[in-house]
Amino acid sequence: MKKFSFLMLLLFSGLFSTVTAQFSGDEIVDKTIEKAGGSRFDKASISFTFRGKEYRSARSNGNYQLERLIPGTDGMVHDILNNHGLSRSIESCKVKVVDSMVTKISDGVNSVHYFANLPYGLNAPAVNKELVGEAKIKGASYYEVRVTFDQEGGGTDFDDEFMYWIHKENFTIDYLAYKYAVDGGGIRFREAYNSRVINGIRFVDYKNYKTDDLSTPLSKLDTMFEKEQLKLLSKIELENVYVYVYVEKDCC
Repeated sequence: MKKFSFLMLLLFSGLFSTVTAQFSGDEIVDKTIEKAGGSRFDKASISFTFRGKEYRSARSNGNYQLERLIPGTDGMVHDILNNHGLSRSIESCKVKVVDSMVTKISDGVNSVHYFANLPYGLNAPAVNKELVGEAKIKGASYYEVRVTFDQEGGGTDFDDEFMYWIHKENFTIDYLAYKYAVDGGGIRFREAYNSRVINGIRFVDYKNYKTDDLSTPLSKLDTMFEKEQLKLLSKIELENVYVYVYVEKDCC
């Protein structure tokens, strides 16, 4: 009887371990990308307005073009970031960007598109995903996935660290946090809201929170959020979102 009980205990322990480790970080992110639009991201033209600036993106067969249009005193400033690098024009006249500004302008264009299109991009070769735990926020269950970047291919901010809280049933990113080093460093926690699907691609807005204690582990921010220990800093709202997806048609 004791031997039978011991075997049963081992069996149930194994089943429990299988359930709790059902998916890896990579698998969870892949499911989240698929839920948000999947392959449609790779053949979509997207435009939106954010804080008075217009943003456009187009992707096809590994090629990409990210744009930002800013009304200025000298006319419309048009920045384009693509596979070939950065270019800038003012009122359709191309201007030279000094070397010291290339990275700053490129990062400014890329970061807005990056957050607007999440979770797209999280399956890039330089992205490392690790399932570090599970959590409950406002009664819902989440996977906690930590994301870091390789130096090669990870961009200028490759040493930034992210945490994503991904709903265990819906596979949506409802909360995220990140720690960055630029401009003295900082920590942000974002709560997604106003979820909507436009032509098959999911978009959200965010409430953007902060903590001034830069030693805070990202994994603790969900608890601090529920205890109202984070300060609301701003709202990240995308307006006038338009999506066109290129559809390949069979020849007749």
